[in-house]
Amino acid sequence: MSNDKQFDFWYAVNNTELITTPTGQLETFGDTVVNYYLVCQHMDSLDKVVVREGHLKALKPAIITPQSLGQVDVGDLGAEAQEYADWLREHANELRIIQYGFSLEKQELKEYVVSDHINNVLDRVKQEVAEKDDPLSSILVGVDDPWEVCLMKLMVDLVQHSAQGNMQDFQQQSVDMKKRLTDNIDQAFLEASRDPSKINGLAKMLKLNNLWEKYEDRFFALVKASGQ
Repeated sequence: MSNDKQFDFWYAVNNTELITTPTGQLETFGDTVVNYYLVCQHMDSLDKVVVREGHLKALKPAIITPQSLGQVDVGDLGAEAQEYADWLREHANELRIIQYGFSLEKQELKEYVVSDHINNVLDRVKQEVAEKDDPLSSILVGVDDPWEVCLMKLMVDLVQHSAQGNMQDFQQQSVDMKKRLTDNIDQAFLEASRDPSKINGLAKMLKLNNLWEKYEDRFFALVKASGQ
């Protein structure tokens, strides 16, 4: 990575201010669409402000695996956002967020230039967003170039905010799945004790779920009791 490229994305990251963010966390088991309003001082004119409005789609998070550790897909956010993602990947040991993993898709809606002071424009955007009462909206003040990195910074902050809740959801899902599996196996043992023809199906269930060793003694006790 060149020093110029590194400067570009760090300049954008360090000059991005999140004015408002979505009130809830990113969805654990589905996609989340965030409606962004990015206000930037025009890079070529001090008396002009650029406002960009659009959607960011954060795809549902995945369970962390050694293979997925550090994977970040920035979609069409641009080269500077990819440089930032590369930096995150290289520093995975230092950033808990990168261990989370996420993907982004950008759908740009509109962009317009206003001749006014940036604070006045920001006040109007705040009022507009407040009137919409959108819990998935976010207002940012950032840089005009590379402005895509400002959106990347938004999503990193959102994932940091959501990671603990998402992990709790995953853990609860895992507990629920294990309980359902245990209940299903107990039911299968009961049915096999009443109908020996179902013993082979029980064995397949245990092996399919990598639980043969855990239930091996119980299984052979059942076989012995059934006279097989």
